[in-house]
Amino acid sequence: MSLLGLGAMGHALAAALIDAGHPTTIWNRTPGKADALVARGAKLASTVRDAVSVSPLVVTCLLDHGSVQETLGPVADVMAHRSLVNLTTTTPNQAREFASWADDHDVAYLDGGIMAVPAMIGGPGSAILYSGSSTVFGDHKPVLDLWGESTYFGPDAGMASLYDLAMLASMYVMFGGFMQGAAMVGAAGVTATEFASRTTPFLAAMTAGFSGFAAIIDAKNYTGEGQQSLEFSDLGKIVQTSIDQGVSPDIIAPVQALIRRQIAAGHGKEGFSRIFEELRAGKKGTEVMA
Repeated sequence: MSLLGLGAMGHALAAALIDAGHPTTIWNRTPGKADALVARGAKLASTVRDAVSVSPLVVTCLLDHGSVQETLGPVADVMAHRSLVNLTTTTPNQAREFASWADDHDVAYLDGGIMAVPAMIGGPGSAILYSGSSTVFGDHKPVLDLWGESTYFGPDAGMASLYDLAMLASMYVMFGGFMQGAAMVGAAGVTATEFASRTTPFLAAMTAGFSGFAAIIDAKNYTGEGQQSLEFSDLGKIVQTSIDQGVSPDIIAPVQALIRRQIAAGHGKEGFSRIFEELRAGKKGTEVMA
């Protein structure tokens, strides 16, 4: 296998291959990053062309979509009839764009989304989501499994990225909520460590409610028994308390805006999950810079 890109994640991927005894050729724009891996048995290619030429399977873990284009574009001729697994974080449409490029150049393409930090690669909890060529996934799954649990999401090359970014959206908003709360109590002299000790078990228990929200959303049954209404879910007190504590409400205010717009539209008696419908409809309350 040839692996292009030796940032923190690429280094971890290569190390897992080497530790498992797989012949591994590596390339990085900055050669010095390869020294430790070469000492462990990797072969360093001096050029991308050299790296690609020696292996039927090429893995990219680079900075971004543009980096992959810049790296592989000039060697498209030698990429023909090889398999490419792209583990670079991209948007779904970028993954589809590269899958089209691969198809035009007779390259079998599999896109991947890594649901782990570098230290987790090859260990418990590491998971990688894949979509694109089922042949590449099936033929190379034993190797892919060295990095973490491998799951295939079908032939649409953009699906792995979509799942990846959607799951990260959930994570970052949850983390942001913790920061909001920590700032609120921090204004009263409570340390973030103390707040975390009390908040962690609470949030862990609350995640059990995801399946219930999911069932409501899938059934579009926002008036079912036991749901907390949008009116009851109003976050005005949280927003006001943040302001009173001298804390910006920037994290919580967008959720409050969703709730208030749903109430204004006549859905106040329906369940909190109904904000999904406004999100799904693509309504915008504030400008978002991508």
